[in-house]
Amino acid sequence: MPDFEVTTLDLVIVVIYILGILGLGIYIGRQQKDSGGFFLGGRGAIWPIIGLSLMSANLSGTSYVGLAGAGYDDGIAVWNYEWIATVVLVFFAVFILPFYLRSKVETMPEFLEKRYSRRTRYVFSGFSVVTAIFIDSAGALFAGALTLQLLFPEYSLWFLVVVIAVLAGGYVILGGLRAVMITDTVQAVLLLIVGTVIFFMLFREMGSWEAIRNAAPEGGFTLFKPADDDFLPAPGILTGVLWLGLYYWIANHVVVQKVLAARDTNHGRWGVLLAGALQLPFLFILIMPGMMGREFFPDLEDPDHIWPALVFDFLPVGIRGLALAALIAALMSTLDSVLNGSASMIINDFVKTRKKDMDEARLLWLSRAAVAGLMVIAALWAPMIGMFGNIVEYFQSFLGHLTMPVVVVFLGGLFWRGGTADAAFWTLAIGVPVGIIAFMLGQVLEVFQIQFLYAAGLMLLFSAALFVVVSLRTETGDTDLDELTWSRRFWDEESDELKEIPAWQNYRYIGIVLIAITAVMVAIFA
Repeated sequence: MPDFEVTTLDLVIVVIYILGILGLGIYIGRQQKDSGGFFLGGRGAIWPIIGLSLMSANLSGTSYVGLAGAGYDDGIAVWNYEWIATVVLVFFAVFILPFYLRSKVETMPEFLEKRYSRRTRYVFSGFSVVTAIFIDSAGALFAGALTLQLLFPEYSLWFLVVVIAVLAGGYVILGGLRAVMITDTVQAVLLLIVGTVIFFMLFREMGSWEAIRNAAPEGGFTLFKPADDDFLPAPGILTGVLWLGLYYWIANHVVVQKVLAARDTNHGRWGVLLAGALQLPFLFILIMPGMMGREFFPDLEDPDHIWPALVFDFLPVGIRGLALAALIAALMSTLDSVLNGSASMIINDFVKTRKKDMDEARLLWLSRAAVAGLMVIAALWAPMIGMFGNIVEYFQSFLGHLTMPVVVVFLGGLFWRGGTADAAFWTLAIGVPVGIIAFMLGQVLEVFQIQFLYAAGLMLLFSAALFVVVSLRTETGDTDLDELTWSRRFWDEESDELKEIPAWQNYRYIGIVLIAITAVMVAIFA
């Protein structure tokens, strides 16, 4: 292991970067005048901002370090999560996004109210806020602080948690979603540049693709692992990875909020497709560098240390500072999105629905106070995660058990007119507690042994059966579903409109090209 010594020049670069991000947030914050602008940026986001911001929020600090660590420990199989994301995002752009934007909702729980009922909105909003703060925010803070403690061992975990929370929360409180999206765009570019530089420096050192293949762990240079693999069995791609991707990209308000801020449907679609395209290079700029690192650091005790090891061993002073700034950017990008998205649900789903006459100045003040409060809660809880031993490793498994009812409710509502309000409510009210119990029995207490991607598939089947049975036994109600559920009519009408534009501007063709590139890459590394 190299000596993780941060030089003065590196620190200066990091400080300049942080001050620049905070300054940008303060500048943008001066333009906020109401809660709608604070949470949706005035619905004026253009497609490059949407795409890069989606990518940046997805590439959290834990992912940025964790993807390299997974490459080191297991090989390239973890890339299945990324290429599946590309497929899901194309599906989202083609079939789902127009319904979200036409409905003019401010949160994803609000969409469930339009499609089903207010009580379904409240249940999903409460679920989303709790998981976002106690899992996403606290988990990102805890894992980020552990990584920074490797670089700055003289500082306590508590101190580093507070620093990350204040940095990310500061410009969210001041600037709202517009600040989040613009700063995330800057951070996304930095993340891509640093990852690309490290890849090419390692490739030049190793000299050939054959050397890279030889550096992989046994069976690690393939995407599809045996069905009994502990980490990512090939059947688990269909039973778990696909559905986790659908939850994350089409139902998770923290993510979809950036799409709701789109200037129009076209900007939303192009932004989503850009985000889909940006998932594909993660194989080369994060996963493969981690795997290649086995050649230089064969005996790391913690695989997640490979990324900082490569940074400090291969990058010169100064450039190393940019890499550290990229790490901080990754930590901040997820946290800022979670804080703003969670506050958005609290204000829009619980405050506005009860206090319809509250003026915008007070709503804006409450919005900023909500961000601050959530930031404090996440920071206080984050260090406690260490008390649960290796529970951080179970976060993805935890979401796999809990989110399948959400996937069923959203897809069932969007593509089946027969889905009822009672079915949506009971699928969430029963499915989520069952998921928690299954997670505790299987993953924590180990009463039974089921790989979590298979367990996610079983939860999906249970939730779908519950949704269908209750729907068939209850009335659909008097909600007008024409603008809330997909039908062939939408496809035909849009096909006529697309005939009038050049092929290179047709989002369907762009989606087909993305799917084709994905298929070729998957075939190459299968």
